[in-house]
Amino acid sequence: MNIYVSNLSFNVQDEDLKDFFAPYGEVTSAKVITDRETGRSRGFGFVEMADETASKKAIAELDGATVENRTISVSVAKPREERSSRGSGRSGFNNGNSYNKNRY
Repeated sequence: MNIYVSNLSFNVQDEDLKDFFAPYGEVTSAKVITDRETGRSRGFGFVEMADETASKKAIAELDGATVENRTISVSVAKPREERSSRGSGRSGFNNGNSYNKNRY
């Protein structure tokens, strides 16, 4: 089961995240998401556990836990939604529906 963990301290590394979940069962992967440009943690990550029952127990017991003086949120990860490309004409800064379009 894939688990989403948010409100992580920026000091938490992949190995730390794995260690938080290891007492509940086999952790097949643990990844703290980092900013592409700076390499700094974005404050959330994902943990993959082999056993669904262990995953559910970990979620129940770790959601709301305090880690490095921060209350973390732990839940089942939702599938990533498809994001439209920037030039799709939908909402955004340069979509032709600019605030200043009819102003002058």
